[in-house]
Amino acid sequence: MFIPSRILLVLILACFAPVCPGDVVKPALVEISVFTEGHFRVEIRASIEALLTGINSRFKDTRQAPTSEEYDRLRALQSSELAQAFEPFKGRMLDAIRLRLDGKPAQARITQVDIPVPGYTKVPRISLIVLEGDIPTETRELSWYYPSAFGDNAVRVRQVDEGKQQWHWSAWQWIRDDRPSEPFSLHEVFRTPGFLDVVREYVGAGFDHIVPDGLDHILFVTGLFLFSARIRPLLWQITMFTIAHSLTLAMAMTGLIELPARVVEPLIALSIAYVGIENVWHRQLHKSRLVLVFGFGLLHGLGFASMLSDFGMPDRAFATALISFNVGVEGGQLAVILLAYLSLGLWFGTRPYYRSIVAIPGSLVISAVGLYWTWQRLGL
Repeated sequence: MFIPSRILLVLILACFAPVCPGDVVKPALVEISVFTEGHFRVEIRASIEALLTGINSRFKDTRQAPTSEEYDRLRALQSSELAQAFEPFKGRMLDAIRLRLDGKPAQARITQVDIPVPGYTKVPRISLIVLEGDIPTETRELSWYYPSAFGDNAVRVRQVDEGKQQWHWSAWQWIRDDRPSEPFSLHEVFRTPGFLDVVREYVGAGFDHIVPDGLDHILFVTGLFLFSARIRPLLWQITMFTIAHSLTLAMAMTGLIELPARVVEPLIALSIAYVGIENVWHRQLHKSRLVLVFGFGLLHGLGFASMLSDFGMPDRAFATALISFNVGVEGGQLAVILLAYLSLGLWFGTRPYYRSIVAIPGSLVISAVGLYWTWQRLGL
């Protein structure tokens, strides 16, 4: 049945409505070191600006929060000014978090707060908050609680024997709801995470980076899909994009290439805008399109590397983790394409009005979002 063009256009605009993202809300990364000499050290890497304004994982980005203006004000402060603003919050933070040793609460104190300079204001400023305290040497296990009011968190534990210069990391625990971690055993040396443990952990991280966290990557892949409902042009584009971002992801994670976020993020946004514009002007797949998609894939790979660097890589399973993360990213991209096909391609892909009613309006909206993000990320 033919759907009136105005109604279909409204549906497309609803699906691809522009959003006005601020900083992405990232989970806190928590590393707990337990020393055989009888003390512990907790390193929390999180956005102090988000903590002070109550912006947590309920929001995909800071602009969605009612306190976004206050967040932006704090984000622009110098390090010393933000440290002063954080001072009254320290007591509340110590009261809210919980480190339990054999089920009993540990006494911790904040001994260090390192806040970077404001830097590129379209990327969250991640500060380091250090807690320290004593731990009985006979402690067998510990658990960690970081309230959901502060956001999601990932936590791991390191046992350290400074005398023998030995240490052993646990696997990460990702905690996305308001609950404590599973207990970390301190009675025996942590086992090295197995092959399947690493694969499961990093495939999941890669998938999450696309769905639901990677809205810019989702829009780019959707733009590739809208170019043509036929499978061959889509496969060519996705193949070029995949090869390219896999290359720069590997190069960035091995230290062969590095670009600052203030360069990468605006260019990623511009790539989204350009793909949408090209969808309007070109009907056939040309080699120049594939070259451009390859080039844009190189940029997106650097964006993936930024997230993976925050997450950390296991020293003894670096290659496995890198490949698994990339597999997760590809799974997320395929999920986006499948959703686009089921919602648009399956119903309208063979219709004579697909290009004029579906592809062009959708591409224009994607371009508008990309241009807005470019303008925003450049700080204009």
